[in-house]
Amino acid sequence: PPGAGSGAKMAAPISRGGPEPGAAPYGNFPNYSRFHPPEGRISLLPQGLLRSLFPTATRPLLGLDVGCNSGELSVALYQHLLGLQDSSSSPEPPGADKELKLLCCDIDPELIRRAQQSSPFPASISFASLDIMDSGAREPFLSSFLQRFGRSTFDIGFCMSVTMWIHLNHGDRGLLEFLALLASLCTFLLVEPQPWRCYRAAARRLRRLGRDDFEHFRSLRINGDMAESITRILTQECAMELVCSFGSTSWDRSLLLFRSTTARPQGSD
Repeated sequence: PPGAGSGAKMAAPISRGGPEPGAAPYGNFPNYSRFHPPEGRISLLPQGLLRSLFPTATRPLLGLDVGCNSGELSVALYQHLLGLQDSSSSPEPPGADKELKLLCCDIDPELIRRAQQSSPFPASISFASLDIMDSGAREPFLSSFLQRFGRSTFDIGFCMSVTMWIHLNHGDRGLLEFLALLASLCTFLLVEPQPWRCYRAAARRLRRLGRDDFEHFRSLRINGDMAESITRILTQECAMELVCSFGSTSWDRSLLLFRSTTARPQGSD
C-alpha cells in the first residue's frame, strides 16, 4: 500500500507502562482517541453542515481525511455529517454510501489496519496507509480514487491535529507545501491546528526519552499563534477564505473551516 515502506514511522512501541507518546514522532499515537476523544470536536460542528455547504451538489460527495490515526474521529465525522446516530455496532444505513465517500489516510500502516478492522462503514469509508508528503506515492493514489468518481478534487477535506507533525518533520517549507496541497485538492477544508505550546511539549517528550530533537524545531520561523499563521497562509497564499471558526476544543484547539476561492462547481471538472 502507498507509504507502507516507511517502516520507521510505525506506531509508538509498547513499553512496560504502555505506549510511550513521545515515541511517536509523526503523531501516530496508538491510543490517540482516548486522550482527545472525537466528541470534543464533533460537539462544535453544527448539525446539517454537509447539507448547508452542498445544498444542490451531485452525490456522492467526496471527503479526504489526512492523518486519520486509527479512524475513530473519521467515523465520528462521517456519522455527524450524515446525521447518523452512533452506529458502531449496527449495520451501515441503506444509501449512506451514496451520500458521502470518505478517503482516510495515515502514515502508520498498523493504525490503518486497526481502522480497517473496526470501521462500521466499509462501503463509505476507505482507510489507506499513505505518507501524504511523498508525492510519488500520493499522486497516483489520490488520482486513482478521484477518477473512480470522474472527479479531480475532493468536496471537503479534514486536517485534524496534523499540521504540527508536518511542520516539525518537514519544516516551514513542508508546512507551506502541505497547506497548498490541501487547498488545491479540496473545495472546503476543516483544519484543527495545534497551538505552539504543543510543539514545545512534543520536543520535550523526545528529549526526555533521550532521542534526537525534531530536525526542524529550532529553525522554524513560522511560530507563535499557529491558528493565525495557518489562516494567513491559506487565505493569502493558497486561494482560500475563512468561512467559519467553530470555536475551540477543551484542549484549546480551534476548528477552522476554509473554502477555495477558485474551485469550480462540482461536475465542471
